[in-house]
Amino acid sequence: MTANNSNKPAPASSTVTRDLRELDTKTQNIYESLVIMSKRANQISNNIKEELHQKLSEFASSSDNLEEVFENREQIEISKHYEKLPKPSLVAVQEFLDGKVYYRNPTKE
Repeated sequence: MTANNSNKPAPASSTVTRDLRELDTKTQNIYESLVIMSKRANQISNNIKEELHQKLSEFASSSDNLEEVFENREQIEISKHYEKLPKPSLVAVQEFLDGKVYYRNPTKE
């Protein structure tokens, strides 16, 4: 709850209000822009997931016992690092707004 006694919960500190008119200026279609951003977010997510699995696979062994699993500090630090990264959707929106995303629509060509 906020301090001003309203019934609305306070927004999260990572919440960003976006002007929808800003999102469709490049494509002239808000839905097309959203599809582009969602596909880019999926690409970013898959890249991060693949990178994380590669780093964590270095710690995999066929004979892990319970103590080794809980005591591997380096593995825990790697996981914490990836948890702190910005969400792929936020990165994709910012890349789209900055003009860093290549896209094409074959139906418009």
